[in-house]
Amino acid sequence: MDIWTIRRAVPDDADPLSDCIDAAYAQYAARISDLPPLSAACADEIAQHQVWVAEIGKDIVGGLVMIPMEGFMQLANVAVHPNHRRIGLGLALIALAEREALDRGYRELRLTTHRDMPENIVFYERLGWQLDNRHGNKVSMKKTV
Repeated sequence: MDIWTIRRAVPDDADPLSDCIDAAYAQYAARISDLPPLSAACADEIAQHQVWVAEIGKDIVGGLVMIPMEGFMQLANVAVHPNHRRIGLGLALIALAEREALDRGYRELRLTTHRDMPENIVFYERLGWQLDNRHGNKVSMKKTV
């Protein structure tokens, strides 16, 4: 069983986190022509937002980017490297996001995913997230914590 640790990201994590995010979304790139470059601003996100990394050994295998907004906490990115899926890491990152949101006084989390990522939508629904809005290819979801 893989054992991971989750910690706040530091500037030196930007490149390995970017690599992890690229690997996590690679399976979607082939089927989603308008998928934005989700790893392009890791250094800026670490400097400006709440970014967490999951490590196994010294390898970054997951990441979470949270942005405080007016009245809710936005999950800007949740990524798990494909070699480390199905071990509970995604669940652990979401649980961390919920705890952090509550600790900062937020009672609502929001995220946006893509309509062509149905497995992600199902994952979030199983965790109690609800569809909030569909606009074009974007699917907005929210959860009260």
